[in-house]
Amino acid sequence: MQVTLLKSKIHRVTTTHAELDYEGSCAIDGHLLDVAGIREYEQIQIYNVNNGERFTTYAIRAEENSGIISVNGAAAHKANPKDLLIIATYANMFEKEADSFKPVMVYVDEDNHITNTRNTVHPTMADISKAS
Repeated sequence: MQVTLLKSKIHRVTTTHAELDYEGSCAIDGHLLDVAGIREYEQIQIYNVNNGERFTTYAIRAEENSGIISVNGAAAHKANPKDLLIIATYANMFEKEADSFKPVMVYVDEDNHITNTRNTVHPTMADISKAS
């Protein structure tokens, strides 16, 4: 049996552009793509923290270390400049492989520069339970 797991996530990037008159996709700073392990033209899921929109598109490479996050084409209706986004990819794998798989999670500052990376979500559910 196969399962679908989170492969990578770029957490709370700031939208820099929303370009309606563009062929489509999401342009992402090339360095962020590399660190997150997202390939150019790979399908991505985007979750807009500001308005709750969730949509699917594909990644294209923007200039390295530019901080660019440009939502393009029809998807530009779902994000505005300065909106916070979560960009995620998923992978199908066999359960045996899934047992040891860890996703890559990239965290950024307000300029979309990397502050840290992890392989687990923080805080953990145990941390949340302790706080209640």
